Amino acid sequence: MLTLTQRLEAGIRATVSFTVSLTAQERTRTRHRYQAPDGQHLYLRLPRGTILHQGDLLQSELGEVIVGIAAKPEPVLRVSARHAVDLLRAAYHLGNRHVPLQVTPNYLRLSRDPVLQSMLEQLGMEVQEEVAPFEPEIGAYRYGHS
Repeated sequence: MLTLTQRLEAGIRATVSFTVSLTAQERTRTRHRYQAPDGQHLYLRLPRGTILHQGDLLQSELGEVIVGIAAKPEPVLRVSARHAVDLLRAAYHLGNRHVPLQVTPNYLRLSRDPVLQSMLEQLGMEVQEEVAPFEPEIGAYRYGHS
């Protein structure tokens, strides 16, 4: 079993041995077993609180293997609105429910949930089901204090 213990700093160039596609929820796990595309077993043993993102690189315990991380497409809702203020209103209501949310200038993305979909449609949002990589915002407390 290959044990991955360290995320490489952004911008470091390294030869990637293979890439593992993980959902948004899987990218929040710091202790977990996965299977590589070639069938090899992987074990994540990362510092608590580590959240992986598309393009991150993980190094094996002995430094001999570099694994790339990809955001695996998953079932999501894509929320858009005719006016920016309506999209802000939707973000406000979703935030009140502590929903993991990907925020872009033109749409919001969240995990599929029929109850939230109904609420958003009642608010007048345009909601589309799709399968796409999901990169939710990290919590504000992760940014530290200034």
